[in-house]
Amino acid sequence: MSKKIDTIVLEEVVIRFSGDSGDGMQLIGTQFSNTSALVGKDVSTFPDYPAEIRAPQGTVGGVSGFQLNFGSKAIKTPGDFADVLVAMNPAALKANARWVKEGGTIIVDSDTFNKKNFKKAKFKSEKPFEELNLEDRNIIKSPISFLTKETLKDMGMTTKNVLRSKNMFTLGIIYWLFNETLDVSINFFKKKFKKLPKIAKANEMALKAGFNYAETIEALPRNYKVAPAPIKKGFYRNISGNIATAWGLIAGAERADLKLFLGSYPITPASEILQELTGRKDLGVKAFQAEDEIAGICTAIGASFAGNLGVTSTSGPGLALKGEAIGLAVITELPLVIVNVQRGGPSTGLPTKTEQSDLMQALYGRNGESPAVVIAATTPSDCFYYAYEACRIAVEHMTPVILLTDGFLANGSEPWRIPKMSELPKIKPPFAKIGEKYFPYKRELDKLNRKWAIPGAKGLEHRIGGLEKMEITGTVSYVPENHEVMSKQRAEKVKRVENFIPELKIYGDEDADLLIVGWGGTYGHLLTALNEMREDGKKIALAHFNYIAPLPKNTFDVLSKFKKIVVAELNLGQFASYLRMNFPSLEYLQYNKIQGLPFTVVELKENFNKILETK
Repeated sequence: MSKKIDTIVLEEVVIRFSGDSGDGMQLIGTQFSNTSALVGKDVSTFPDYPAEIRAPQGTVGGVSGFQLNFGSKAIKTPGDFADVLVAMNPAALKANARWVKEGGTIIVDSDTFNKKNFKKAKFKSEKPFEELNLEDRNIIKSPISFLTKETLKDMGMTTKNVLRSKNMFTLGIIYWLFNETLDVSINFFKKKFKKLPKIAKANEMALKAGFNYAETIEALPRNYKVAPAPIKKGFYRNISGNIATAWGLIAGAERADLKLFLGSYPITPASEILQELTGRKDLGVKAFQAEDEIAGICTAIGASFAGNLGVTSTSGPGLALKGEAIGLAVITELPLVIVNVQRGGPSTGLPTKTEQSDLMQALYGRNGESPAVVIAATTPSDCFYYAYEACRIAVEHMTPVILLTDGFLANGSEPWRIPKMSELPKIKPPFAKIGEKYFPYKRELDKLNRKWAIPGAKGLEHRIGGLEKMEITGTVSYVPENHEVMSKQRAEKVKRVENFIPELKIYGDEDADLLIVGWGGTYGHLLTALNEMREDGKKIALAHFNYIAPLPKNTFDVLSKFKKIVVAELNLGQFASYLRMNFPSLEYLQYNKIQGLPFTVVELKENFNKILETK
């Protein structure tokens, strides 16, 4: 007779999967996220990769993690601390112990908790839970490796291949724990391993065995249920920031009736954009993997000159190498989108970790007076819309646009309502017309953009290149006064973009005692902190920036309403310095974090409350 199970209903839950980089934690985290999203729950994820390609197995440096927050309400962050931690070995436990809530549940593969692995993880004793002060947690020691081998012993597979399915056994436990269906993952196996039916069957068997094991053991006296979230009607999918960026670029090219060309070079954490666009030949995308960063952007500029939507993608070190070519796009006044997926620096720095420290490089990292539009996305799905917006601004204003995302957005995911193409604004390239008198640097009055003449069109012949050009005619010019005129016109052209972007809006209380200022990927954490503090009766507001160069027209009017302003960013204060340059009459407090990690809501609230208490 089966025992009765108590089911507890929860509003939201945070789960953290962790193990060696070869243990498949990213895969099962993604599977659980997709399942939760497809049954209507709101989800936010945070994959956490080791920086080394293959650190020694069983060491803390080689631990790979995946955290997700899912619930029946709007979820804006992957959560601060985990309700459930899955640790596949002692190193995973050690690396993630501080992220488990008091009273939380820890599920470990007891087969890996042995003297050899304790030594690899550099535990001082053979009592890891006591050493890490985890005695108050609900610790479930399950022989996951042994049970996986027992489940698949008749499959005719090597022990090594059998143990590759232990992550699915673990996933089965978690599916039972949270009353989730197995169908989404089983369908994934059948599709993923269509040509390898034995592998598909092994994964399915391990998944079901884990589910059944969890249902029968006494260590799990209850399971939990999280209801679906109220959502707007539509067709949804779970999407990561990099995939959303790639799709936004495709949509931008389609709405502009242009061919999309990506010239790029692989770099963490931006490579997935190149990979995704490489597979979209069916949509007319041409993706070129160049020999280096400089060649990547130069091919994109050449494609733009030829009448395509030229795009290049990179991260901080690559943006540094592209600086001279961005200046070429500035002086030739060609549309170009540069996607910079920020990571920890300087130099190689923290290639798999997130940061916001490329802002000043995006704004000023070029020789000469070289203005470019800079915008930033705020959530993984939001990357679609700001990639699209980058295309719109680049094409209609004939200027390079730098789109800033970051590692947190790029690798994180959330449900996204897929829009109809008709819902997206039309993009209108300012093409020169054949038969009209053409001057390469004659400008339109409202935007100050020049006309886009495609090579090979009779009567539209013109000279273009990196040397300074004469106003209107575009001939090479060394006239001192002309250089000043052209420099001012290029700067004014970028400034006039402010007339074609939304004004800055305020979240929270218009008469707040404190204004939080943020930009880019910190949005979810800042908004969550704001909402929780307002629930506690605090008067607080948030101004979050997507448009950085130029800033929204009403920026000073908004900021000047508040006596206290705190700028929170994942660097040492770059946006705060930028605001001081633009609005020196205002005072700015700062809250900065530069650890390769996103903010936590707990630390934000603690800091903001201290500011409110200060006279």
